[in-house]
Amino acid sequence: MEQSISRRMLLGAALSTLMAGRAPAQAVFRLGLTPVFLDNDASIIDGLRRALSRGMGREIELVQRRTYQEITGLLLERSVDAAWLCGYPYLQHADLLDLVAVPVWRGGPLYQSYLIVGAGDSAARLSDLRGATHAFSDPDSNSGYLVTATDLRRMGEQAEHFFSRTIFTFGHRNVVRAVADGLVRSGSVDGYVWEALAMIEPELTSRTKVIARSEWLGFPPVCARRDNLDSEPVQALQTALLGLAETDEGQAALMSLQLDGFQLASSALFDGIAARMRDLDP
Repeated sequence: MEQSISRRMLLGAALSTLMAGRAPAQAVFRLGLTPVFLDNDASIIDGLRRALSRGMGREIELVQRRTYQEITGLLLERSVDAAWLCGYPYLQHADLLDLVAVPVWRGGPLYQSYLIVGAGDSAARLSDLRGATHAFSDPDSNSGYLVTATDLRRMGEQAEHFFSRTIFTFGHRNVVRAVADGLVRSGSVDGYVWEALAMIEPELTSRTKVIARSEWLGFPPVCARRDNLDSEPVQALQTALLGLAETDEGQAALMSLQLDGFQLASSALFDGIAARMRDLDP
């Protein structure tokens, strides 16, 4: 009996020594994604996940929801570690959120909102669309809502009165489809998404045309909670994002996203969006 107890004690001590020598398992990093055009392409999402996972040296779970509000809420309540948001919700919660990195598209961290109509439509500007049906992307989208809403406010109008009916499609690709298929006359869409779709789905965008472009505004950023920005996992994400262009796998992911890379940025990049927010709620 004593020999059996001794063996068990020795075995337990050996296992304890073995486990003590192992590095602790790293928790899965959860990155939230807002519903932009890439959410419809599993291969693009998986390529991004694999490239970031390799760069961070840990497993990554990409978390998607239907609306911007849901993803922002997950970030605020710490259910995700970081999220690829939009400048509008970032500024709405600037007291709690901070910037991890910002995408670089066509040489800079900027993009535009496009106002689109059907390819054969006679409209040439926003004022031509009075009484039309209109598709927005998301209530918390800069390019898919805020820009057009503030353009109307600057005209002394409000979207709910200017248009005969408005819908939210909860996806920029869905805005383009709604206009292309004639479900609505016009739509507000992310210019980066429209241009990316023009490359991968030219048959879709060819059935629409751009009649107005906003000023250049800060590209949708990757954000984290301010009180978590300096944590090791978020710093690892930042390093992985900034280094994507340095690996073959990262370059492939960027090519799929039609991005040049990621860079650091300050909140000043989003001053144009902040100005529009003030115009919407004077």
